[in-house]
Amino acid sequence: MPAAKKKSKKIRVAFHKNRGKRARSPDLTRTSRENQEAVDDLHNHERLSGKGTLTRFRTIITSSTADEEPVRDIDSQTTLSGRVLMAVGANQCRVQAESGEVYLCSIRRLIRTLARDGRNAVVAGDRVLFTPENTCTGVIERIEPRHSALSRVSRNKAHVIVANVDQAVIVASVAEPALKPGLIDRFLCSTEKGRIRGIVCINKIDLGQAHVLQPLVGQYARLGYPVIFTDALNGVGIPQLRALLHGQETVFAGQSGVGKSSLLNAIQPGLALSTGAISDDTSKGRHTTRVTQLLQMPGGGWVVDTPGIRSLQLWDITREEVEGLFVDFRPFVPHCRFPDCTHTHERSCAIKQAVDHGQLSIMRYQSYLRIFHGDEN
Repeated sequence: MPAAKKKSKKIRVAFHKNRGKRARSPDLTRTSRENQEAVDDLHNHERLSGKGTLTRFRTIITSSTADEEPVRDIDSQTTLSGRVLMAVGANQCRVQAESGEVYLCSIRRLIRTLARDGRNAVVAGDRVLFTPENTCTGVIERIEPRHSALSRVSRNKAHVIVANVDQAVIVASVAEPALKPGLIDRFLCSTEKGRIRGIVCINKIDLGQAHVLQPLVGQYARLGYPVIFTDALNGVGIPQLRALLHGQETVFAGQSGVGKSSLLNAIQPGLALSTGAISDDTSKGRHTTRVTQLLQMPGGGWVVDTPGIRSLQLWDITREEVEGLFVDFRPFVPHCRFPDCTHTHERSCAIKQAVDHGQLSIMRYQSYLRIFHGDEN
């Protein structure tokens, strides 16, 4: 089948003023009266008035197929392809070129302008085109379309945690910090939204009993999500987890303190990632991983270590979309009496009936209600 033809299109991009003009002198009027020659010496091209963030526009050429988002046209003869290993602040990234060389790249202002809805324009995992300036630095010119992404809301903006990964290991702990099934459900919804395979990992199994957790993890296994018990300190479950990672690009996500970095160190000791203890005052994890970074595994594949989070609010999700992110709801939704049923208060709701009859987990239904009503936890 022939490749889809790309079409060129012009778009207008708004740029907000990012450099302040020289402030008007408060004594300018008095000076003009006392020394006219000083006024004549002023540079007439400088603006002495005007406040606020003025806007200017630029027209750029984009290209895309019918199924893709438009991307900026770039001369591929002068650029290199690469993968973002780590975002360093808001304006710099470490990029690995196809040759294996790593460049410290700044981000073209146009790229940051096009991504105003996001907290960061470029994230770990992005595939980019960049112009090399010398043997170790460059400038990112374009971000290629993402085929998957794990994201959340942060300060009313999209926070894309990582892009272009195959699967997400959602790490929770039996204790220290306490297990939060609702947070697992939110991560699974985010993986469904971002087209990523979800894997549930219950760590620190030495602090509890596996048979007590079977009803909880059984509900995820029945839905097709792989579930694995681990103990990073004693090596329990590490071979099984390592096998799941082989040849895949995998992000580790979860609360602070659940042991994501410890698990990665157990899987590949040479990574030497920083780990930390639980706070005695709050029983919550401390942030030991500060940035999201891609790490290549010697046996094949990539892993992504991420900073821990304590709450997860889904990005770009309407209330009507939430039901579709719960895979266990899908067989029952068509049997609701009303086509716009919200599964919260309506009569003859197939979802509520399934919960009453034990066909759907009450904990999963409660997670749905919290996400539907916009609760952060």
